[in-house]
Amino acid sequence: MTQKMNLLFSVLLGLVQGISEWLPISSKTQVLFASYVLFGLPIAAGYAFGLFLEIGSLGSAVIYFRRDIVALLHDRKLFMYLLVVTIFTAIVGAPLYYITDAYLQHTSPYIGVPMILLGLSLIGIGFYIRYSRALPKIGGLDQMKIKHYIIVGIAQGIAALPGVSRSGMTVSTMLVMGVKQDQAFRLSYLAYIPASLGAFGVSLLFSRHEINTDVQAVSPLGLVVAIISALLIGLVTISYLLKFAKTKSIWKLDIVLGVLALVLGITFTVFYYLLNGVNVS
Repeated sequence: MTQKMNLLFSVLLGLVQGISEWLPISSKTQVLFASYVLFGLPIAAGYAFGLFLEIGSLGSAVIYFRRDIVALLHDRKLFMYLLVVTIFTAIVGAPLYYITDAYLQHTSPYIGVPMILLGLSLIGIGFYIRYSRALPKIGGLDQMKIKHYIIVGIAQGIAALPGVSRSGMTVSTMLVMGVKQDQAFRLSYLAYIPASLGAFGVSLLFSRHEINTDVQAVSPLGLVVAIISALLIGLVTISYLLKFAKTKSIWKLDIVLGVLALVLGITFTVFYYLLNGVNVS
């Protein structure tokens, strides 16, 4: 592969990460699939690569929410929310990542299945929001309690599994709890910042061999290009989604993203077996 082609593929991987991280369609799975098709990376290496590219998405979140980060110095409520959510994310997510990393080394995973289930869930939530006449029971962070933080943290930890979307899990969980749509997206994206730092650390701890495979396949320059690409497109995606979440048409977005997750989950599952010649019987 020529250097120009390598860099082009790296930009494409960054675009996939930068868009899918903030949508409920599992960025890990999209990067895994794209890295397999573009660079021929093994499944386990592609999974680790998806976590490693979260550096770019982390940069997007830090830049966009810089005022909220500064506010942590005097906003005790926001600090406690992020602290509790992050602790329970680690408690649930770290063991799941360790188990998943070992599983992907030896087994052909049904990675698309969780995305299919999440898609159906989002479609259901979209229709619930559309036809429910009840006003939100919680509203925003000021009305949330420790038990809500714990539930969000557990939901985010479960997203360590391949095919499970972090933003999809956290946003859906908060919508079901009655959090307003725009607040659910904002709080989900804020919770991502410490979670992504943890995910990066865990990937370095448990997946050093896979990370080395990624660097050799993509090249150090290609990796940097992918991270920068993810950062820039992530800023645009966050801005657009947060603006849209304030409209009354958010239920349409839930249904559209649910259908997208459903289609991608089915597509990924079918293509995985076609590309690998796996016998599903």
